[in-house]
Amino acid sequence: MMRKNILWKNSTAFLLLLLTSFQFCVFAQQQPELGVRTVNLLHSNGFQFKDLNKNDKLDEYEDWRLPNDERVAHLIGQMTLEEKVGFMLISTINMGGASGSGFGVNQVVTSDLAEEDNINETNFFTRQPLPVPTLSVSGTTKGILERNLRHFILRANSKASTIAEWANKVQAVAETSRLGIPVLITSNPRNHITIDNSPGLSLGETGFSKWPGELGLAAMRDFELTHEFAETAAKEWVAVGVRKGYMYMADLATEPRWGRTEGTFGEDADLAAKMMTEVVLGFQGQKLGPHSVALTTKHFPGGGPQKDGQDAHFDWGKDQEYPGNMLEYHLKPFKAAINAGTSAIMPYYAVPVKTEYEEIGFAYNKIIINDLLRGKLGFKGIINSDTGPIFMMPWGVENLSISERYQKAVDAGVDLFSGVADPTFLLEAVKEGLVSEARIDESVARLLKEKFELGIFENPYVDVEAADTIVGNAQFQARADLALRKSIVLLRNEENLLPVKPKTKVYFEKYMVSRGSNNPHIVIVPETNKWDVEFVDTLEKADLAVLWLIPGSGGLFGSTGAEIHNELSKNSIDVDYVNRIKTQRSTAVIINFSNPWVISEIDNGNLNTVLATFGTTSDAVLDVLSGKFNPTGKMPFTIPASIEAVKSNLPDVPGSQEYDGYAVFNFDEGISY
Repeated sequence: MMRKNILWKNSTAFLLLLLTSFQFCVFAQQQPELGVRTVNLLHSNGFQFKDLNKNDKLDEYEDWRLPNDERVAHLIGQMTLEEKVGFMLISTINMGGASGSGFGVNQVVTSDLAEEDNINETNFFTRQPLPVPTLSVSGTTKGILERNLRHFILRANSKASTIAEWANKVQAVAETSRLGIPVLITSNPRNHITIDNSPGLSLGETGFSKWPGELGLAAMRDFELTHEFAETAAKEWVAVGVRKGYMYMADLATEPRWGRTEGTFGEDADLAAKMMTEVVLGFQGQKLGPHSVALTTKHFPGGGPQKDGQDAHFDWGKDQEYPGNMLEYHLKPFKAAINAGTSAIMPYYAVPVKTEYEEIGFAYNKIIINDLLRGKLGFKGIINSDTGPIFMMPWGVENLSISERYQKAVDAGVDLFSGVADPTFLLEAVKEGLVSEARIDESVARLLKEKFELGIFENPYVDVEAADTIVGNAQFQARADLALRKSIVLLRNEENLLPVKPKTKVYFEKYMVSRGSNNPHIVIVPETNKWDVEFVDTLEKADLAVLWLIPGSGGLFGSTGAEIHNELSKNSIDVDYVNRIKTQRSTAVIINFSNPWVISEIDNGNLNTVLATFGTTSDAVLDVLSGKFNPTGKMPFTIPASIEAVKSNLPDVPGSQEYDGYAVFNFDEGISY
């Protein structure tokens, strides 16, 4: 009897301990800051909660104390099929009067919170009529309240406080909806100096801190500073209410003609893997939270090996090939991003040819997404299609109806469809029985979990006044300035022209063909001279000519399907002009490598001083030229010795592993003073 009493007492004590521990875990949580505009606050056990569904009681999905999985499951149970389907679309959203807000050719710029739609009735990338119109841009209020959209891509380039104020207005509209589900605003990169600022790639110069292009970050070989870059950029993005990034590219630059090379971290899989680790951890943290920007790593399984360097945005560039049998090599940076916890992964449009995989676009390719990405690589996050595979780039499934395309893509594993603002077609696929609601629930669960983890259910609003003090502040830019200098690579200094000797008369010209300008010769004479040299405005006055060449291909979306050339003369550089100057003056040539340009046209025996940049500033260049900063950068890719080398390359093989004689400058090359 006594033993039974002891057991009973011990069991009771154990149960009380468990109950106390549970109560401590639940109720010892700290009250988060709640952001509201219209809904009431609920009070329970000394805590506050948002009454998002306006029913005057605390529902499970509104209870921030509960595990996110429980909140997700409860909310899915409250959502209608229409709300779920709208949740699986992400489209461009516009700001009235903002620049850089378009994508494609037929967009209408809508005013803030307007009701207009944009109907693209032509496939821009094939110049062929679409089977049905696709709505890629929606008026904000109509998109949120009628179409149940909760994911938007912001391509506008505006002042920080303007973006913040606009984002708050968007969230206020969402708060008035039936369930009060907040919006997740996404953007392409905003913190890099780039050449190709085509929509969907980069926004060019913004008010955010200005860092080197992605190739330049890789050229630094400074992983701590790379991590700091990502943490800094995340603070700026969070300050304006942009909480998700369509970035970064884990693609490898193994085909030197590919038009998206500038957005990569170069050709080397191990270097790219280290870079992906740092940017994911920097933007997201060890796990998603109120401080995080969730990243979408792209473009699985690596968009670099495009046949002839053409791009899969276009029908003529859809083939992706692996003659070097190096698919596994291209997976390394994606594995690193997955291990670092990337929130989402984006498959490319391309069609794998002559492989074991079905010859259809990756967004439809179940073996690639489900078996390889989710199965073999263990990715459990969101699969986000690239913009437009259903209506604009349905490579390999052109014969399927729109409903059948949705069926195949959803079955393959896609959770979020980019470039569509009208849920009608996906809804029809469900009602036709081609896609089950249970499968829709799987995708919605992943998408909701991301939102809960980011903390935007509790507070999606930002401090408008603080945005301007955080974004692009002097402290952030000082660290970015260091990166701009560390990204510059010195390749040759055979006559010891550098560092420039004091009092030298320097003619510094940036040669760049700009849209709307007939004069590519931009003479740089700094207003403040910090370099102990004399800047002159004509070549005749100079002891040393510095030519900074900025080749330009015309941009990814300028493609016509014609053969792609890497020579400087075919990419907006007057090589005769460069060669003439070299015969007249001691000359230092700087080349901005947004692609691995072939420089043989100017490297004819007297190109003795060469530097490489990857998106930087003239001040950074001058600090290196003058010796104020000793160059430390290393090449992120190989520079082919000739156009013949380019044409004979294997598109999936990095230049460093091509045949002897392929390169004029090798991957990882770079010298110091």
